[in-house]
Formats: sequence, C-alpha cells, structure tokens
Amino acid sequence: MKFLASQIAELLSGKIEGNPNAEVCNVAKIEEGAPGMLSFLANPKYTQYIYETKSSVVIVNDDFEPKAPIAATLIRVPDAYASFAKLLAIYDQLSQNKSGVSSLAFVSSSAKCGENIYLGEFAFVGENVTIGNNVKIYPQVYVGDNSVIGDGTTLYPGVKLYRNTVIGKNCTLHAGVVLGADGFGFAPQADGHYDKIPQVGNVVVDDNVEIGANTTIDRATMGSTHIHKGVKLDNLIMVAHNVEIGENTAMAAMTGVSGSTHIGKNCIVGGQVGFAGHLHIADRTSFGAQSGVLGDIKEPGLSFMGTPAIPYRQFLHSSVRFKQLENIAKSVDAMEKKLNQSDGKQ
Repeated sequence: MKFLASQIAELLSGKIEGNPNAEVCNVAKIEEGAPGMLSFLANPKYTQYIYETKSSVVIVNDDFEPKAPIAATLIRVPDAYASFAKLLAIYDQLSQNKSGVSSLAFVSSSAKCGENIYLGEFAFVGENVTIGNNVKIYPQVYVGDNSVIGDGTTLYPGVKLYRNTVIGKNCTLHAGVVLGADGFGFAPQADGHYDKIPQVGNVVVDDNVEIGANTTIDRATMGSTHIHKGVKLDNLIMVAHNVEIGENTAMAAMTGVSGSTHIGKNCIVGGQVGFAGHLHIADRTSFGAQSGVLGDIKEPGLSFMGTPAIPYRQFLHSSVRFKQLENIAKSVDAMEKKLNQSDGKQ
C-alpha cells in the first residue's frame, strides 16, 4: 500500500513542510530510513538522524526547530509518538482487512457464521460452532465442536480450539495457541501406574483478551478454566486446568500457572514466573521475573520477587547479603581457624 504525505497529514490533522506528493509504502526507524519510508522523531537524542535520514516523510512535533536543511518532507503534529502509533494501528488494520471464506476451508453444515468473516485455507469449523461478525480465522485453524467465537475476534494461523471453547469479543489469539487441551490430571494407582482423570470442562475467554504465540490453556476437569476480560498473555505461557485469571492481568513469557490457582485483577507477572497449584493471589499483585510463588497472597497491591517469592524490598536487602556470602564464609573460616589454634595452645 502506498500513501502520499498529504493523505497522512490529513489523517493526523498535521501540517506539511516539503513535498505533499512524497510517497511512502512502509515504515522505518529514523536512523534506518530509506526512500519510500515513513519515520518519526519524538526523542531528542535521535535528532541528529533527521538531517541524514533517507526516509521520504518524517513526523515531528510542532515545536521542532531544525538546525540544518532536511531533505525529507515533514509532517508537524502535537505529539509525533502518539501520531505514529495511530498510523501503525491504521496500517495494521488495513493490511489485515481480509474477508471471505476460502473454497479450501471446511465449515460444518450445523455451524452458524456471522457477517463479514474471513476463513482461510484449510481452516476447520466443527459442528454447532457459532462465529460472530467480523471474525478473522486464518489458515490451518481448528475450531472444535460447540465452540463460540465472539464478534471482532482474530485467530491467527495454527490456532487450535478444542470442543466447547468459548471466546468473547475483540480477542486476538496468535499463531500456535491451543485452548482446551486436557488438563494434567492422573490418579496414581497401587501398582505404580496412573489412571487418566477425564477432563470434561472447557476454557472460557472473555472480551478484549490477547494471547501470545504458542501459549496453552487447558480445559477444566469440571467447570471452566476462565480468562477474564482484558487479560494479556505473552508467548509460551502455560495455564493449567481450572485456573482463573482476573481482569486486566498481564503475564510475560514462559510463565506457568498450576491447576486451580486463582489470580486476581490487574496483576503484573514477569517472565518465567511459576505458580504452585490451588493458590489465591490478591488483586494488583506484582511478581518479578523468575519468581516462584508457593503460597497464597491475601493483601492486594504488593510486589514480590525470588524463589520462594518474598516481598520485593526484602528481596533487594537479601540480594545484598547474597553478594557478601563469599566474604562472610571466609571470615567465618578465619575465625574458626583462630579458635582452633587457641584451643591447641591451651
């Protein structure tokens, strides 16, 4: 897609300095600009690059005052960073504005599909599935029987929804996401083998949830594994059966949540955090990367770090001690040696 500087300025209600017919077809960092690229300047430490950038158009703040000639066409706006973000959102929407059902997709005769949907090649839609309006289902997605997908939701290539999965409106599931696989339920027997416990529940995802690539959320043993509205999950996260994640909680990559743990609203979870099972985590709790959470947290709004997780400030104090352990050990050894020598003289 190609855009003129004049079109971009109109979208942003900006003022043009330079050639209004300058044409762009992609975006680039200002220091990596090339002809046909659109860049922006918001951070003053990158100002030097505006005088040498090869980008055809650069978005700048209204108060920017050049100190030398600039080859690029400028578009002046109140907030260059916010305007560039707005353009990226528009570009992303236009580039993914797909519609229509591929002849190579399979849709069960009992499925109900809304208006203006996109269904890509080799996608599979099972029996009694309900798909809302403006849903995008990319190639090689599997939608199991009796599943529900709300309006405006996007399923990227390779997403797998097991039977009875429910997804709300305006959700985004990135490539490789698996919702509804069996929970890890096995009963040990007297002779040492394990009998599988049937997992007959489902996964429910509320509105405005985004789930990163290759994240997996297991179906409940009974009832539902529930991801509440506004939750943001990064790539490579594992959510076990009967877990509940509260509204607007965000989790970074490689976090693991064991079965039947309930995490509150507006929590922030760093990368590689591990939660034991059957925990209750209060609202607005934060965890630093690689924390190991082994017990309930009842008071809201606290921050934790370490394994086992302890209050963040306590962890910082302890980390100072960690660094001193070698010197402390040497001091203890020296004292023991002196004591032993004293005992020998007596």
